[in-house]
Amino acid sequence: MEHLQKLFEPIKIGDVEIKNRIVMSPMALGFCEDDGTVNDRFVEFYTQRAQGGAGLIVVVTGYNDFGNKMPRSPALEDEKFLPGLKRLTDAVHGHGAKVFAQLMHQGASAVSFIFGIQPVSASAVRSGLTGEMPRELTKDEIKLTIDHLAEGAAMVQKAGFDGVEVIGTGGYLINQFISPLTNKRTDEYGGDFEGRIRFPTELVQTIRARVGADFPISYRTCGDSFMPGGNRQEDIQQVVQAMEKAGADVINQAVGWHQAPMPMITMNVPRGTFVYLAQGIKEKVDIPVIACHRINDPILAEKVLFDHRADLIGFGRPFLIDPEFPNKAADGRYGEIRYCTACNACFDQIFSGQPVTCAFNPAVGREKEFEITPAEESKKVVVVGGGIGGMETARVLTMRGHDVTLYEKSDRLGGALNLAAIPPGREEFVTAVNYLSNEMERLDVKVKMKTEADRNVISEQNPDTVVLATGATPIWPKIPGIDQKNVVHAHDVLEDKAEVKGKVVIIGGGATGAETALFIAKKKAMNPEVAIYLASKKGIDPETALQFTRSGTDVTVLEMVNRIGQDIGRTTRWTIIGELREYGVKMVTLATATKITEEGVVYEHEGQEKLIPADTVVIAAGVESSKGLTEALEGAFAEVHNVGDCVDPRHAMDAIHEAARIARQI
Repeated sequence: MEHLQKLFEPIKIGDVEIKNRIVMSPMALGFCEDDGTVNDRFVEFYTQRAQGGAGLIVVVTGYNDFGNKMPRSPALEDEKFLPGLKRLTDAVHGHGAKVFAQLMHQGASAVSFIFGIQPVSASAVRSGLTGEMPRELTKDEIKLTIDHLAEGAAMVQKAGFDGVEVIGTGGYLINQFISPLTNKRTDEYGGDFEGRIRFPTELVQTIRARVGADFPISYRTCGDSFMPGGNRQEDIQQVVQAMEKAGADVINQAVGWHQAPMPMITMNVPRGTFVYLAQGIKEKVDIPVIACHRINDPILAEKVLFDHRADLIGFGRPFLIDPEFPNKAADGRYGEIRYCTACNACFDQIFSGQPVTCAFNPAVGREKEFEITPAEESKKVVVVGGGIGGMETARVLTMRGHDVTLYEKSDRLGGALNLAAIPPGREEFVTAVNYLSNEMERLDVKVKMKTEADRNVISEQNPDTVVLATGATPIWPKIPGIDQKNVVHAHDVLEDKAEVKGKVVIIGGGATGAETALFIAKKKAMNPEVAIYLASKKGIDPETALQFTRSGTDVTVLEMVNRIGQDIGRTTRWTIIGELREYGVKMVTLATATKITEEGVVYEHEGQEKLIPADTVVIAAGVESSKGLTEALEGAFAEVHNVGDCVDPRHAMDAIHEAARIARQI
C-alpha cells in the first residue's frame, strides 16, 4: 500500500497554515442565485469538499462591473452579500479547511448577451473565444477596475476568507493585458513587457495595501499560454517573479488560454503533462507553487511533491466526481476512489451556460437531494445488466439496505464503457468501470456472471423489484452488399475480433466511427517511444520521426449529417477532429452509403454517386435499445424499472444519472 507522506504534510501560505497539500482548484459552478447571492446549494457543495479532506478551497467570486464575473458566482460589490459569504466560510472552516476567494474578471471572454453590455479588454481585439469585439478600457476604467477588485478583496477578508486570488490564466483580463496578442495599447499599460504587466502589478500592490500584510494573496497563472505569438513559459516565469515582488504569497499554476489550439483538459492529455510548468516556476520564485491540470491521482500527486516539482497540488474535477477522495487516499482506500476520467461533461455544461455537473456523480450541486439514505423497507431487487448503469443501480440500492442480485450475461462487467475505453486517448474510462466493479465486491453485491437473465431466471429470485439495464445492440443498416466478407463492425474492430487490412472506409461518423478511425490509423503508425529513441540516437531526424508517428492506415469516414462526431461533447470534439486530421483520416460529410461492392463503398454526395475504394468496410451506424426483456417481463412483476441505453441510446452520464435517481426511489 502506497503511503502518502508529502501530500498530507501541512504547509504555510504566508501566515496561514494549510493542513495538507491538497487544493481544490477554482471552478465556475453556476450554483448561486442570479444576483450572486450565496445559497444553500453553494454552501452544501463546498461543505462536502471540506468534509472530504481538502486542505485549501479556492472559490470563484467577482465584483460585477464591466461584465467581469462568472454567471451565478458569488458577488462582492455590496455588503448585502456578506451573510451568504460568511455562511460559506464558516461551513468550510468547520471541517478544518481554509478557503481563498478568486477575484474573476473575464475581460473580453465575457459575452454581451449574458451581461447586456459590450465586453472590455486591454485593447479592441476580437476575442478568439467568443468572437465578440471588446472595447478598450480607458485609463480611468483601469484604475476603477483595480479599486473594485481591491474592494472585493476587502469584502472577502471581512467575510472570513483566509486569502484572495488574482486570476492571470485562461485568457481572461490579466492575460489580455500581458499578451502582445491582445494588448495593442500605446500608453503606460501597453508596449513593452513592463508596460504590459503594469495592470496585474498594480492590482496585486493595491490589494496588498487594502488587506494588510497578513492576508495571503495567490496569483493564478497560466504557466504557458500555448497561444502562437503569445506568452510562453519563459515570459510567464518573468511575470510570476514580478507578482512575487508585488506581494503575492503563492503561485497557482494553471495552463493556457481557453482558445489555445493545444488540448489541455481532455482525456487524451497524459496525466501530469503540465507539471514541468510548475517546476519551472518553482525554480524562479521563493514562495510556494501549486501544480494542477490532469493530476487526478493522489499517488501521482505524492510523486510530484516528493520530487520537489511543486509544493501543493490543485485538484478541480477530482473533487466533483469524488468529494471524499482526500480522506480515502489518507486511509489508503485507493480502490474506493472514483477517479476523474476527464470526459469533460462538466466543461460542456459550463461552456453551454449551465450549472456544472459530473457524468459519474449526479450529486454534484444536488448533495442533499442525492444523499444516500436507508430505504423505508428493504426489498429484494434483481438488476439485469452489468454495465455502468446496472452497477450504479446495484451500488446505491445496496448502500440503502436492499438485497440486490445483479446478472451479467458476459464474462466482464462494464458494458459499453469497456468499448469506449479502447480508442486511443479514451483509456481513462477504465477507471469508471474499475470503481464500480470494486464497489460490487466491497459491498458484497451478489453478481452472477455469464448468466443471461430471462423471465424464468428472474422469477426464481422472487424479487420485489426488477431493474433492467440491458443496454443496446449495434445497428446493421440495410445497405446492399453489407453481408460481404470484408464488412466488419466497429465494435469487433475495437476488440480485435475482426481483421482490418488495406484501405478502410468507415460508414458512420459519430463518436464510435470517429474514434474507431483514430484507433485504426494509430495502430499502424510508429510507436512514439520508438520514434523518440530513433531521433535521439540520430537514426532519423526529428521531423521524420514525427511523421512516422502520424503515418498509419488509409482511412475514410462517411457521415450522413454535416458534422463528424456530432454526438461528442463540444470541449472534446475539436481535439478528436484535430487528431483525425493529423493522422490523415479523410472525412466526408453529407454522404449516404448506398452500396458496398468488391471495389469499395458507393455513396451519394451532393446529388452525385461516387465510389471510394475499400479493402475493409467498417460499420459504425449507431446502436438501438435492447427492449426484448422489457417486453418479455410485461405484467410479470409489480415493479420494473429501465435505466440507460435500454431506454434510449445516450451517453454514460445519462445512464449513471438515471440509475442514481431510480435507485434512490426504490
